[in-house]
Amino acid sequence: MPFLIGGVLALAVVALARQVGFDRDRAFYPTLVIVVASYYVLFAVLSGSPHTILAEAVVMAAFAGVAIVGFRSRPWIAIAALAGHGLFDAVHGHVLHNAGMPVWWPAFCGSFDLVAGAACVPSLRRRQPSPGHSV
Repeated sequence: MPFLIGGVLALAVVALARQVGFDRDRAFYPTLVIVVASYYVLFAVLSGSPHTILAEAVVMAAFAGVAIVGFRSRPWIAIAALAGHGLFDAVHGHVLHNAGMPVWWPAFCGSFDLVAGAACVPSLRRRQPSPGHSV
């Protein structure tokens, strides 16, 4: 069920962003990456473990760094970071122990990230200049 809810929610978020025009702003995709990466830090705070907070903050900083690079250079990098976070969700429990994280979270977040990343591709393709045209 978490997979289904995460995927449906991702489609709804991306559709809403497209409908109201949020996806036209370069900052939308990188901000989405930073927000989804921040939830593990929130769960670490709930766990009360300073070590877990630090470890999750380091991972979040890495995703935020990639998102910033995508913002400053190519939006595709931010989309790759979003999908990459979905893959990270699949291995998170094998890499870090976070007692504050709900057991269903990796499935929910992973499906959200992967579906949102895939759903964002058409918006980026529409913004791509035609071959031979300058930006």
